[in-house]
Amino acid sequence: MKKAFLFLVDGFEEIEAIGTIDILRRGGVDVKSVSLEGTKQVTSSRKVVVLADLMFGEADFSAAEMLVLPGGTVRINEHEGLKALVAQHATAGKKVAAICAAPMVLGGLGLLKGKTATAYPGFEKYLDGAKCVETPVAVDGNIITGRGPGLTMEFALTLVAALQGQAKADEVAADLLLKSRN
Repeated sequence: MKKAFLFLVDGFEEIEAIGTIDILRRGGVDVKSVSLEGTKQVTSSRKVVVLADLMFGEADFSAAEMLVLPGGTVRINEHEGLKALVAQHATAGKKVAAICAAPMVLGGLGLLKGKTATAYPGFEKYLDGAKCVETPVAVDGNIITGRGPGLTMEFALTLVAALQGQAKADEVAADLLLKSRN
């Protein structure tokens, strides 16, 4: 089973985090949520409290095929351990995905130089060296970026396609009534 980790920090965007976890799990991906806080309890931007599966310090990321960063707050860019992990993961050619404000982490690490990327309007200035586009999702090699909360379904289905293939993503979309089943 494909393995992914999604990172939570206080102020995260709940649609982007929970929606993405939901879609990935429907797609057969073993995705674990990881707290970047001092506790597994993490509070979203709209004060929804969730319990992460793991603490950052206790997780074994060696089998990770994808790392996912939801937006909602620039605080995700303050976790040095996460940034080191993302840089190592991306440099090894493994998949990294970020949506909304979170692509700023990738830009700050220099991972978007020469790549096509998208982010929440106004955050393009943090995508250092990227060719910025206004599409819902941008895929360039092992980097996947999404524009914002209203586009979470498209972002998450793109992640399923990247890990499990387009047929599986289409199946999940049809089950969610996003595409008709023929």
